[in-house]
Amino acid sequence: MEQNQVSLKKEVLAGITSFFTIAYIIVVNPLILADAGMPYEGVVLATILTSVVGCLIMGLYAKAPIVLTPGMGVNAFFTYTIVQGMNLSWQEALAAVVMSGIFFLIAASTPLKDILSKSIPQSLKHSITVGIGLFLTFIGLQKGGIIEASSATFVKLGHLDRPDAILTVIGLSVTLALFLKNVKGSFLIGIALTTLIGFFMGHTQEVKGMSDGFSFKPFGELFFAFDFSGITELSFWIATFSLTMIITFENMGLLYGLLPDQEKFPKAFQANAASSIVSGLFGTSPTISTVESASGIQEGGRTGITSITVAVLFFLSMFAAPFIAYIPDGAIAPILIIIGGLMVQQIQHIPFADFTEMFPSFLIIALIPLTYSIVDGLAFGFIAYPLVKWMSGQKKQVTAPMYVIAFLFFMNFILHTIV
Repeated sequence: MEQNQVSLKKEVLAGITSFFTIAYIIVVNPLILADAGMPYEGVVLATILTSVVGCLIMGLYAKAPIVLTPGMGVNAFFTYTIVQGMNLSWQEALAAVVMSGIFFLIAASTPLKDILSKSIPQSLKHSITVGIGLFLTFIGLQKGGIIEASSATFVKLGHLDRPDAILTVIGLSVTLALFLKNVKGSFLIGIALTTLIGFFMGHTQEVKGMSDGFSFKPFGELFFAFDFSGITELSFWIATFSLTMIITFENMGLLYGLLPDQEKFPKAFQANAASSIVSGLFGTSPTISTVESASGIQEGGRTGITSITVAVLFFLSMFAAPFIAYIPDGAIAPILIIIGGLMVQQIQHIPFADFTEMFPSFLIIALIPLTYSIVDGLAFGFIAYPLVKWMSGQKKQVTAPMYVIAFLFFMNFILHTIV
C-alpha cells in the first residue's frame, strides 16, 4: 500500500464515491434491456451480479480502481440494433455477447494487446481523455437538466426554473466549493448533501418497475439463457463483430483515459474481457470500464481496493436498489461536470502545431460527445490519422497496426449501413 502512496481509508472512500456515481445503472440498464423483451427484475439482478463479479475481477486480478458495469450505449446497441434491428432473439444476442467476449479475451491475452497499445500515437491517447471529459460533462449537463434535446438545434439550454436544474446548480455550487477547499471526500459529501437538499425540495427520482419484495427467481430466466442456434446466420456474426469492435476499443480508450497507472493496462484490459463473457452468461449486455470510475480516481483511488469496495456495495444494493434509485440526477450531475473539466486539461499535451496530429485528435474530441459514443468517436479519429499522414507525405509515421485498426473501424461502419 505504501508504494502506491494510498491509504485504505482513501481507497474505500473512493469506492463509495464511484458506486454512488454509477448506481443509476441498476435502474437504467434494465429499462433499456426490457425493450428487448427481457424480464425487468431479472435484468436488475443480472446488472448487479455482473457488476459485482466484474469489479472483483478488476480489483483482485488487475488491482486497478476501475468500475465495470453493463455499459450505456452498448446496452442500447444490444436492444435496438441487434434484437430489434437484426431480429435476433435476446437469447441469441446474449450468445453474441459471449462470443465477442471470447474474441476480446483472446486479443487481451496475447501479444495483440501490446501491438495495439504501442501502435496508437500519444496524441490520440491524450485526445481520448479529453473526449471522454467532454462526454462526461455533456452527460452531467443532460442529467441535471441544464441542457435538453431540441428538434431545431438538437440540443439547447434547459429550463433553469425546473427543480432538477435548480438542484443541479445548487449541487454544483456545493460540490465545487468542497472540491476547491480540498475537503476529503468532497464528491461523496456533495452527493449526500445535494440528495438531502433535493429531499427537502421534494425532488427525488421516480422509480418504476421495482417490486417491494426480493427474489432471485426472475434472474433464473436469464442465467445461462444464451442461445447459439443462430450461429450459422450472417446476422449473428455481424452482431458479434460489431460487439467485439465496441467492447475492445471502447475499453481500450477508457483505460487510456482513466487509469492513473498505465502499467496496469494489460491486466485491466484482460479483466474487461473476462467480465464481458460473464455478462453474456449472467444475462445482460457487455460490461464496460465506466467513465464514472473517474469520480473515485479523483478522490484518490489507486488500487483494486476501490473496485472491490464498489463490488461489495453493488452486492448490498440487491436489498436496497429501490432506495438507491431515489438519488436524484441533480446529485450526480455536478460530479460528472467537474470531473469532465479536470480531464479536458489533458488537451495541453496534444501537439496543435502539427496539423496531422491535431486534426485526428480534434475529431476524437469532438465526436465522442457529439455521437454520444466513445467507440464511434475513436473510429473517426483512427480512420483519419493514417489518411491525413498519407496525404501529407508522412505515411512512414503510421504503423501497420494503425492501418489495420482504421480498416476494421471502416468495415464496422459499412456493416452498420448493411443492417
